Amino acid sequence: MALLKYEEIAESLRARIAGGEFTPGEIVPSGRDLAEQWSVSRATAIKAMDVLRNDGVVEARQGTGFVVTETPVARPAGGRRVGATRVSGSMPFLRVGVPDWSVPPAHVATALGLDAEVTALRRVRVLQLPDGSPHSYVTAWFPPDVAEQSPRLGQTAPIAEGTTRYVRRSTGRFPVEGQDVTTVRLATGEEVHHLALSEPTAVAIVLHTAYDQEHRPLVCEEGVIPAVHFEQVDTYGM
Repeated sequence: MALLKYEEIAESLRARIAGGEFTPGEIVPSGRDLAEQWSVSRATAIKAMDVLRNDGVVEARQGTGFVVTETPVARPAGGRRVGATRVSGSMPFLRVGVPDWSVPPAHVATALGLDAEVTALRRVRVLQLPDGSPHSYVTAWFPPDVAEQSPRLGQTAPIAEGTTRYVRRSTGRFPVEGQDVTTVRLATGEEVHHLALSEPTAVAIVLHTAYDQEHRPLVCEEGVIPAVHFEQVDTYGM
């Protein structure tokens, strides 16, 4: 299906940002400039900017206009509801180490449909609360057929457009179904360190797997959340 004009403008600007033409903190073309460049109304150009703002790619800055987002944001593992923008419920994060190829734990390999000893691309981050303290420790695993076609996943630099959109541009695959499995256990020593816990304590483990339009796994994220930060509320009719 052909893109609407404002979507085409947004995707073009998104690609320019992803390609490094505009770096974090840099001003992007104004709605007036985009309207002239694309021969559209200013309202259409502003609608394109709204798409990028809702996806956390740009932010409005008083007296300046729109600039590329300086602080990368990510959502905690799980809860990826249909229609939710990337910045809804998102948090700033710190990357832990560098992305690497590793053999995932057995339960992750099962979720990704990988045979034993097959490596996957691992990206680790710590999501932060507003005061800078840790909220959750998230490990994302990408299967080889996704990671090999999406080389930027193996780099430490943030992907301003978000990994979902980047993977879609690189592979043509996108999530249509998600599965979240929540369990509870004690934190490991590594998790205690990264979550600044005083001792091993109970943590909630949210295992989120996203499947594409052919029900092939795109990514498996394991989020480790201390009990003090975890709450699940379900509201339903009776």
